[in-house]
Amino acid sequence: MSTIGRATAISPDQSGNQLAGLLDQKDPGRIGDRLHAFIAELYPLCRSITGDGVRETLRVIGQHLPLKMHEIPSGTNVFDWTVPPEWNIRDAYVKDADGVRVIDFQRSNLHVVSYSQPVKARMSLNQLKEHLFTLPDHPDWIPYRTTYYRKDWGFCLSHRAYERLREGEYEVVIDASMTSGSLTYGECLLPGETEDEVLVSAHVCHPSLCNDNLSGVAVATFLGAYLLTLPRRYSYRFLFAPTTIGAIAWLAHNEHRVSRVRHGLVLSCVGDSGKITYKRSRRGNAEIDRAAAHVLTSCGVEHKVVGFSPYGYDERQFCSPGFDLPVGCFMRTPNGQFPEYHTSADNLEFLKAEQLEDSFVNVLRILQAVDRNETYVNLQPKGEPQLGKRGLYSAPGSGENLALLWVLNLSDGKHSLLDIAERSGLSCEAIYRAAQLLVRGGLLERQRAPVSAE
Repeated sequence: MSTIGRATAISPDQSGNQLAGLLDQKDPGRIGDRLHAFIAELYPLCRSITGDGVRETLRVIGQHLPLKMHEIPSGTNVFDWTVPPEWNIRDAYVKDADGVRVIDFQRSNLHVVSYSQPVKARMSLNQLKEHLFTLPDHPDWIPYRTTYYRKDWGFCLSHRAYERLREGEYEVVIDASMTSGSLTYGECLLPGETEDEVLVSAHVCHPSLCNDNLSGVAVATFLGAYLLTLPRRYSYRFLFAPTTIGAIAWLAHNEHRVSRVRHGLVLSCVGDSGKITYKRSRRGNAEIDRAAAHVLTSCGVEHKVVGFSPYGYDERQFCSPGFDLPVGCFMRTPNGQFPEYHTSADNLEFLKAEQLEDSFVNVLRILQAVDRNETYVNLQPKGEPQLGKRGLYSAPGSGENLALLWVLNLSDGKHSLLDIAERSGLSCEAIYRAAQLLVRGGLLERQRAPVSAE
């Protein structure tokens, strides 16, 4: 719980536990369909960096996870930033001389520039045009624009609708409020065997945008609900916060414990049809970076790994030099690299249930790889132990035999399972299964003392 502000608990219902075992069921698309339906539930809500849209989004997430909501009062200093006034909007429109709403917030919450100042005025078309935003190259799409940290207002509309506007006087109304409220974020901590943490973060500040925003929120929510049913070595912290200011506020109020974060992922843009993109942490070779690269390669997933840059999502806050946390970013097509980005075309039809499921499965693989990445000691290190008499030797040429031999050879208290997987070229899952067989066979034991892989 943050030291400033207040927190309220949200109790989960049974829906989270229903995810248990889904990965083992031969029902393609089932997870993807549930993810898509969850996004459809959140899609109509008007989110911004503060306000009731964020709270309602967190309440829906809290139906799946034991989520705690934190409120950071407006005016609170968080490092070099200040929590802004709380913004809420009830209605907004532009009416022509006939009283027809030619721009209508009720039809799309993208029509209003987020954080627009309240407006009630009549003006000419030329005056109005100074506050209108369109996309001439995509004349049927509505752009998404914000005015977070400056006092202004505006409307977004399709370029075709813009071209239909006639000369005359227009009634312009933005029924919104700027109050001394708070910034809201939600977090869920799933305790594990150790207090060391894996951080999974998704931003919750965009209005009706599906791939950029809600796809990451959905995958993070369902991952948390799934991990809730499993034994965990690490503790897992799921953070749902407004981008930039929310992550900075969380860091400011958790500075005393961020050293517990051993691995982390930011999730966004995980529902489009592009191949997976993994963006490395600032460290470049953190354990999460190595695990992501190896898992995606060994599983034959079409992907690309890119280096860190200080532009993107909240990985740039977690990886800022004062923290330098081992946090990477998992995406499909990166932000700004698909035409639908920050437009009304980033809608439910743009998302693919199959890609949502693929993202869910591969993020889970990466998290399992770091959770299982322990160091073992071979209890029969002098020569190759006889596997046959222990019932561990499979048919000649078996890939399982190779995994067993690699684990035995490199389990000298100096090499982790990820080290072995990387050197052998075998999957983390195959190496982990081999280690478990050898433990049960009395040939291997877990090394209790932590060994840094970085």
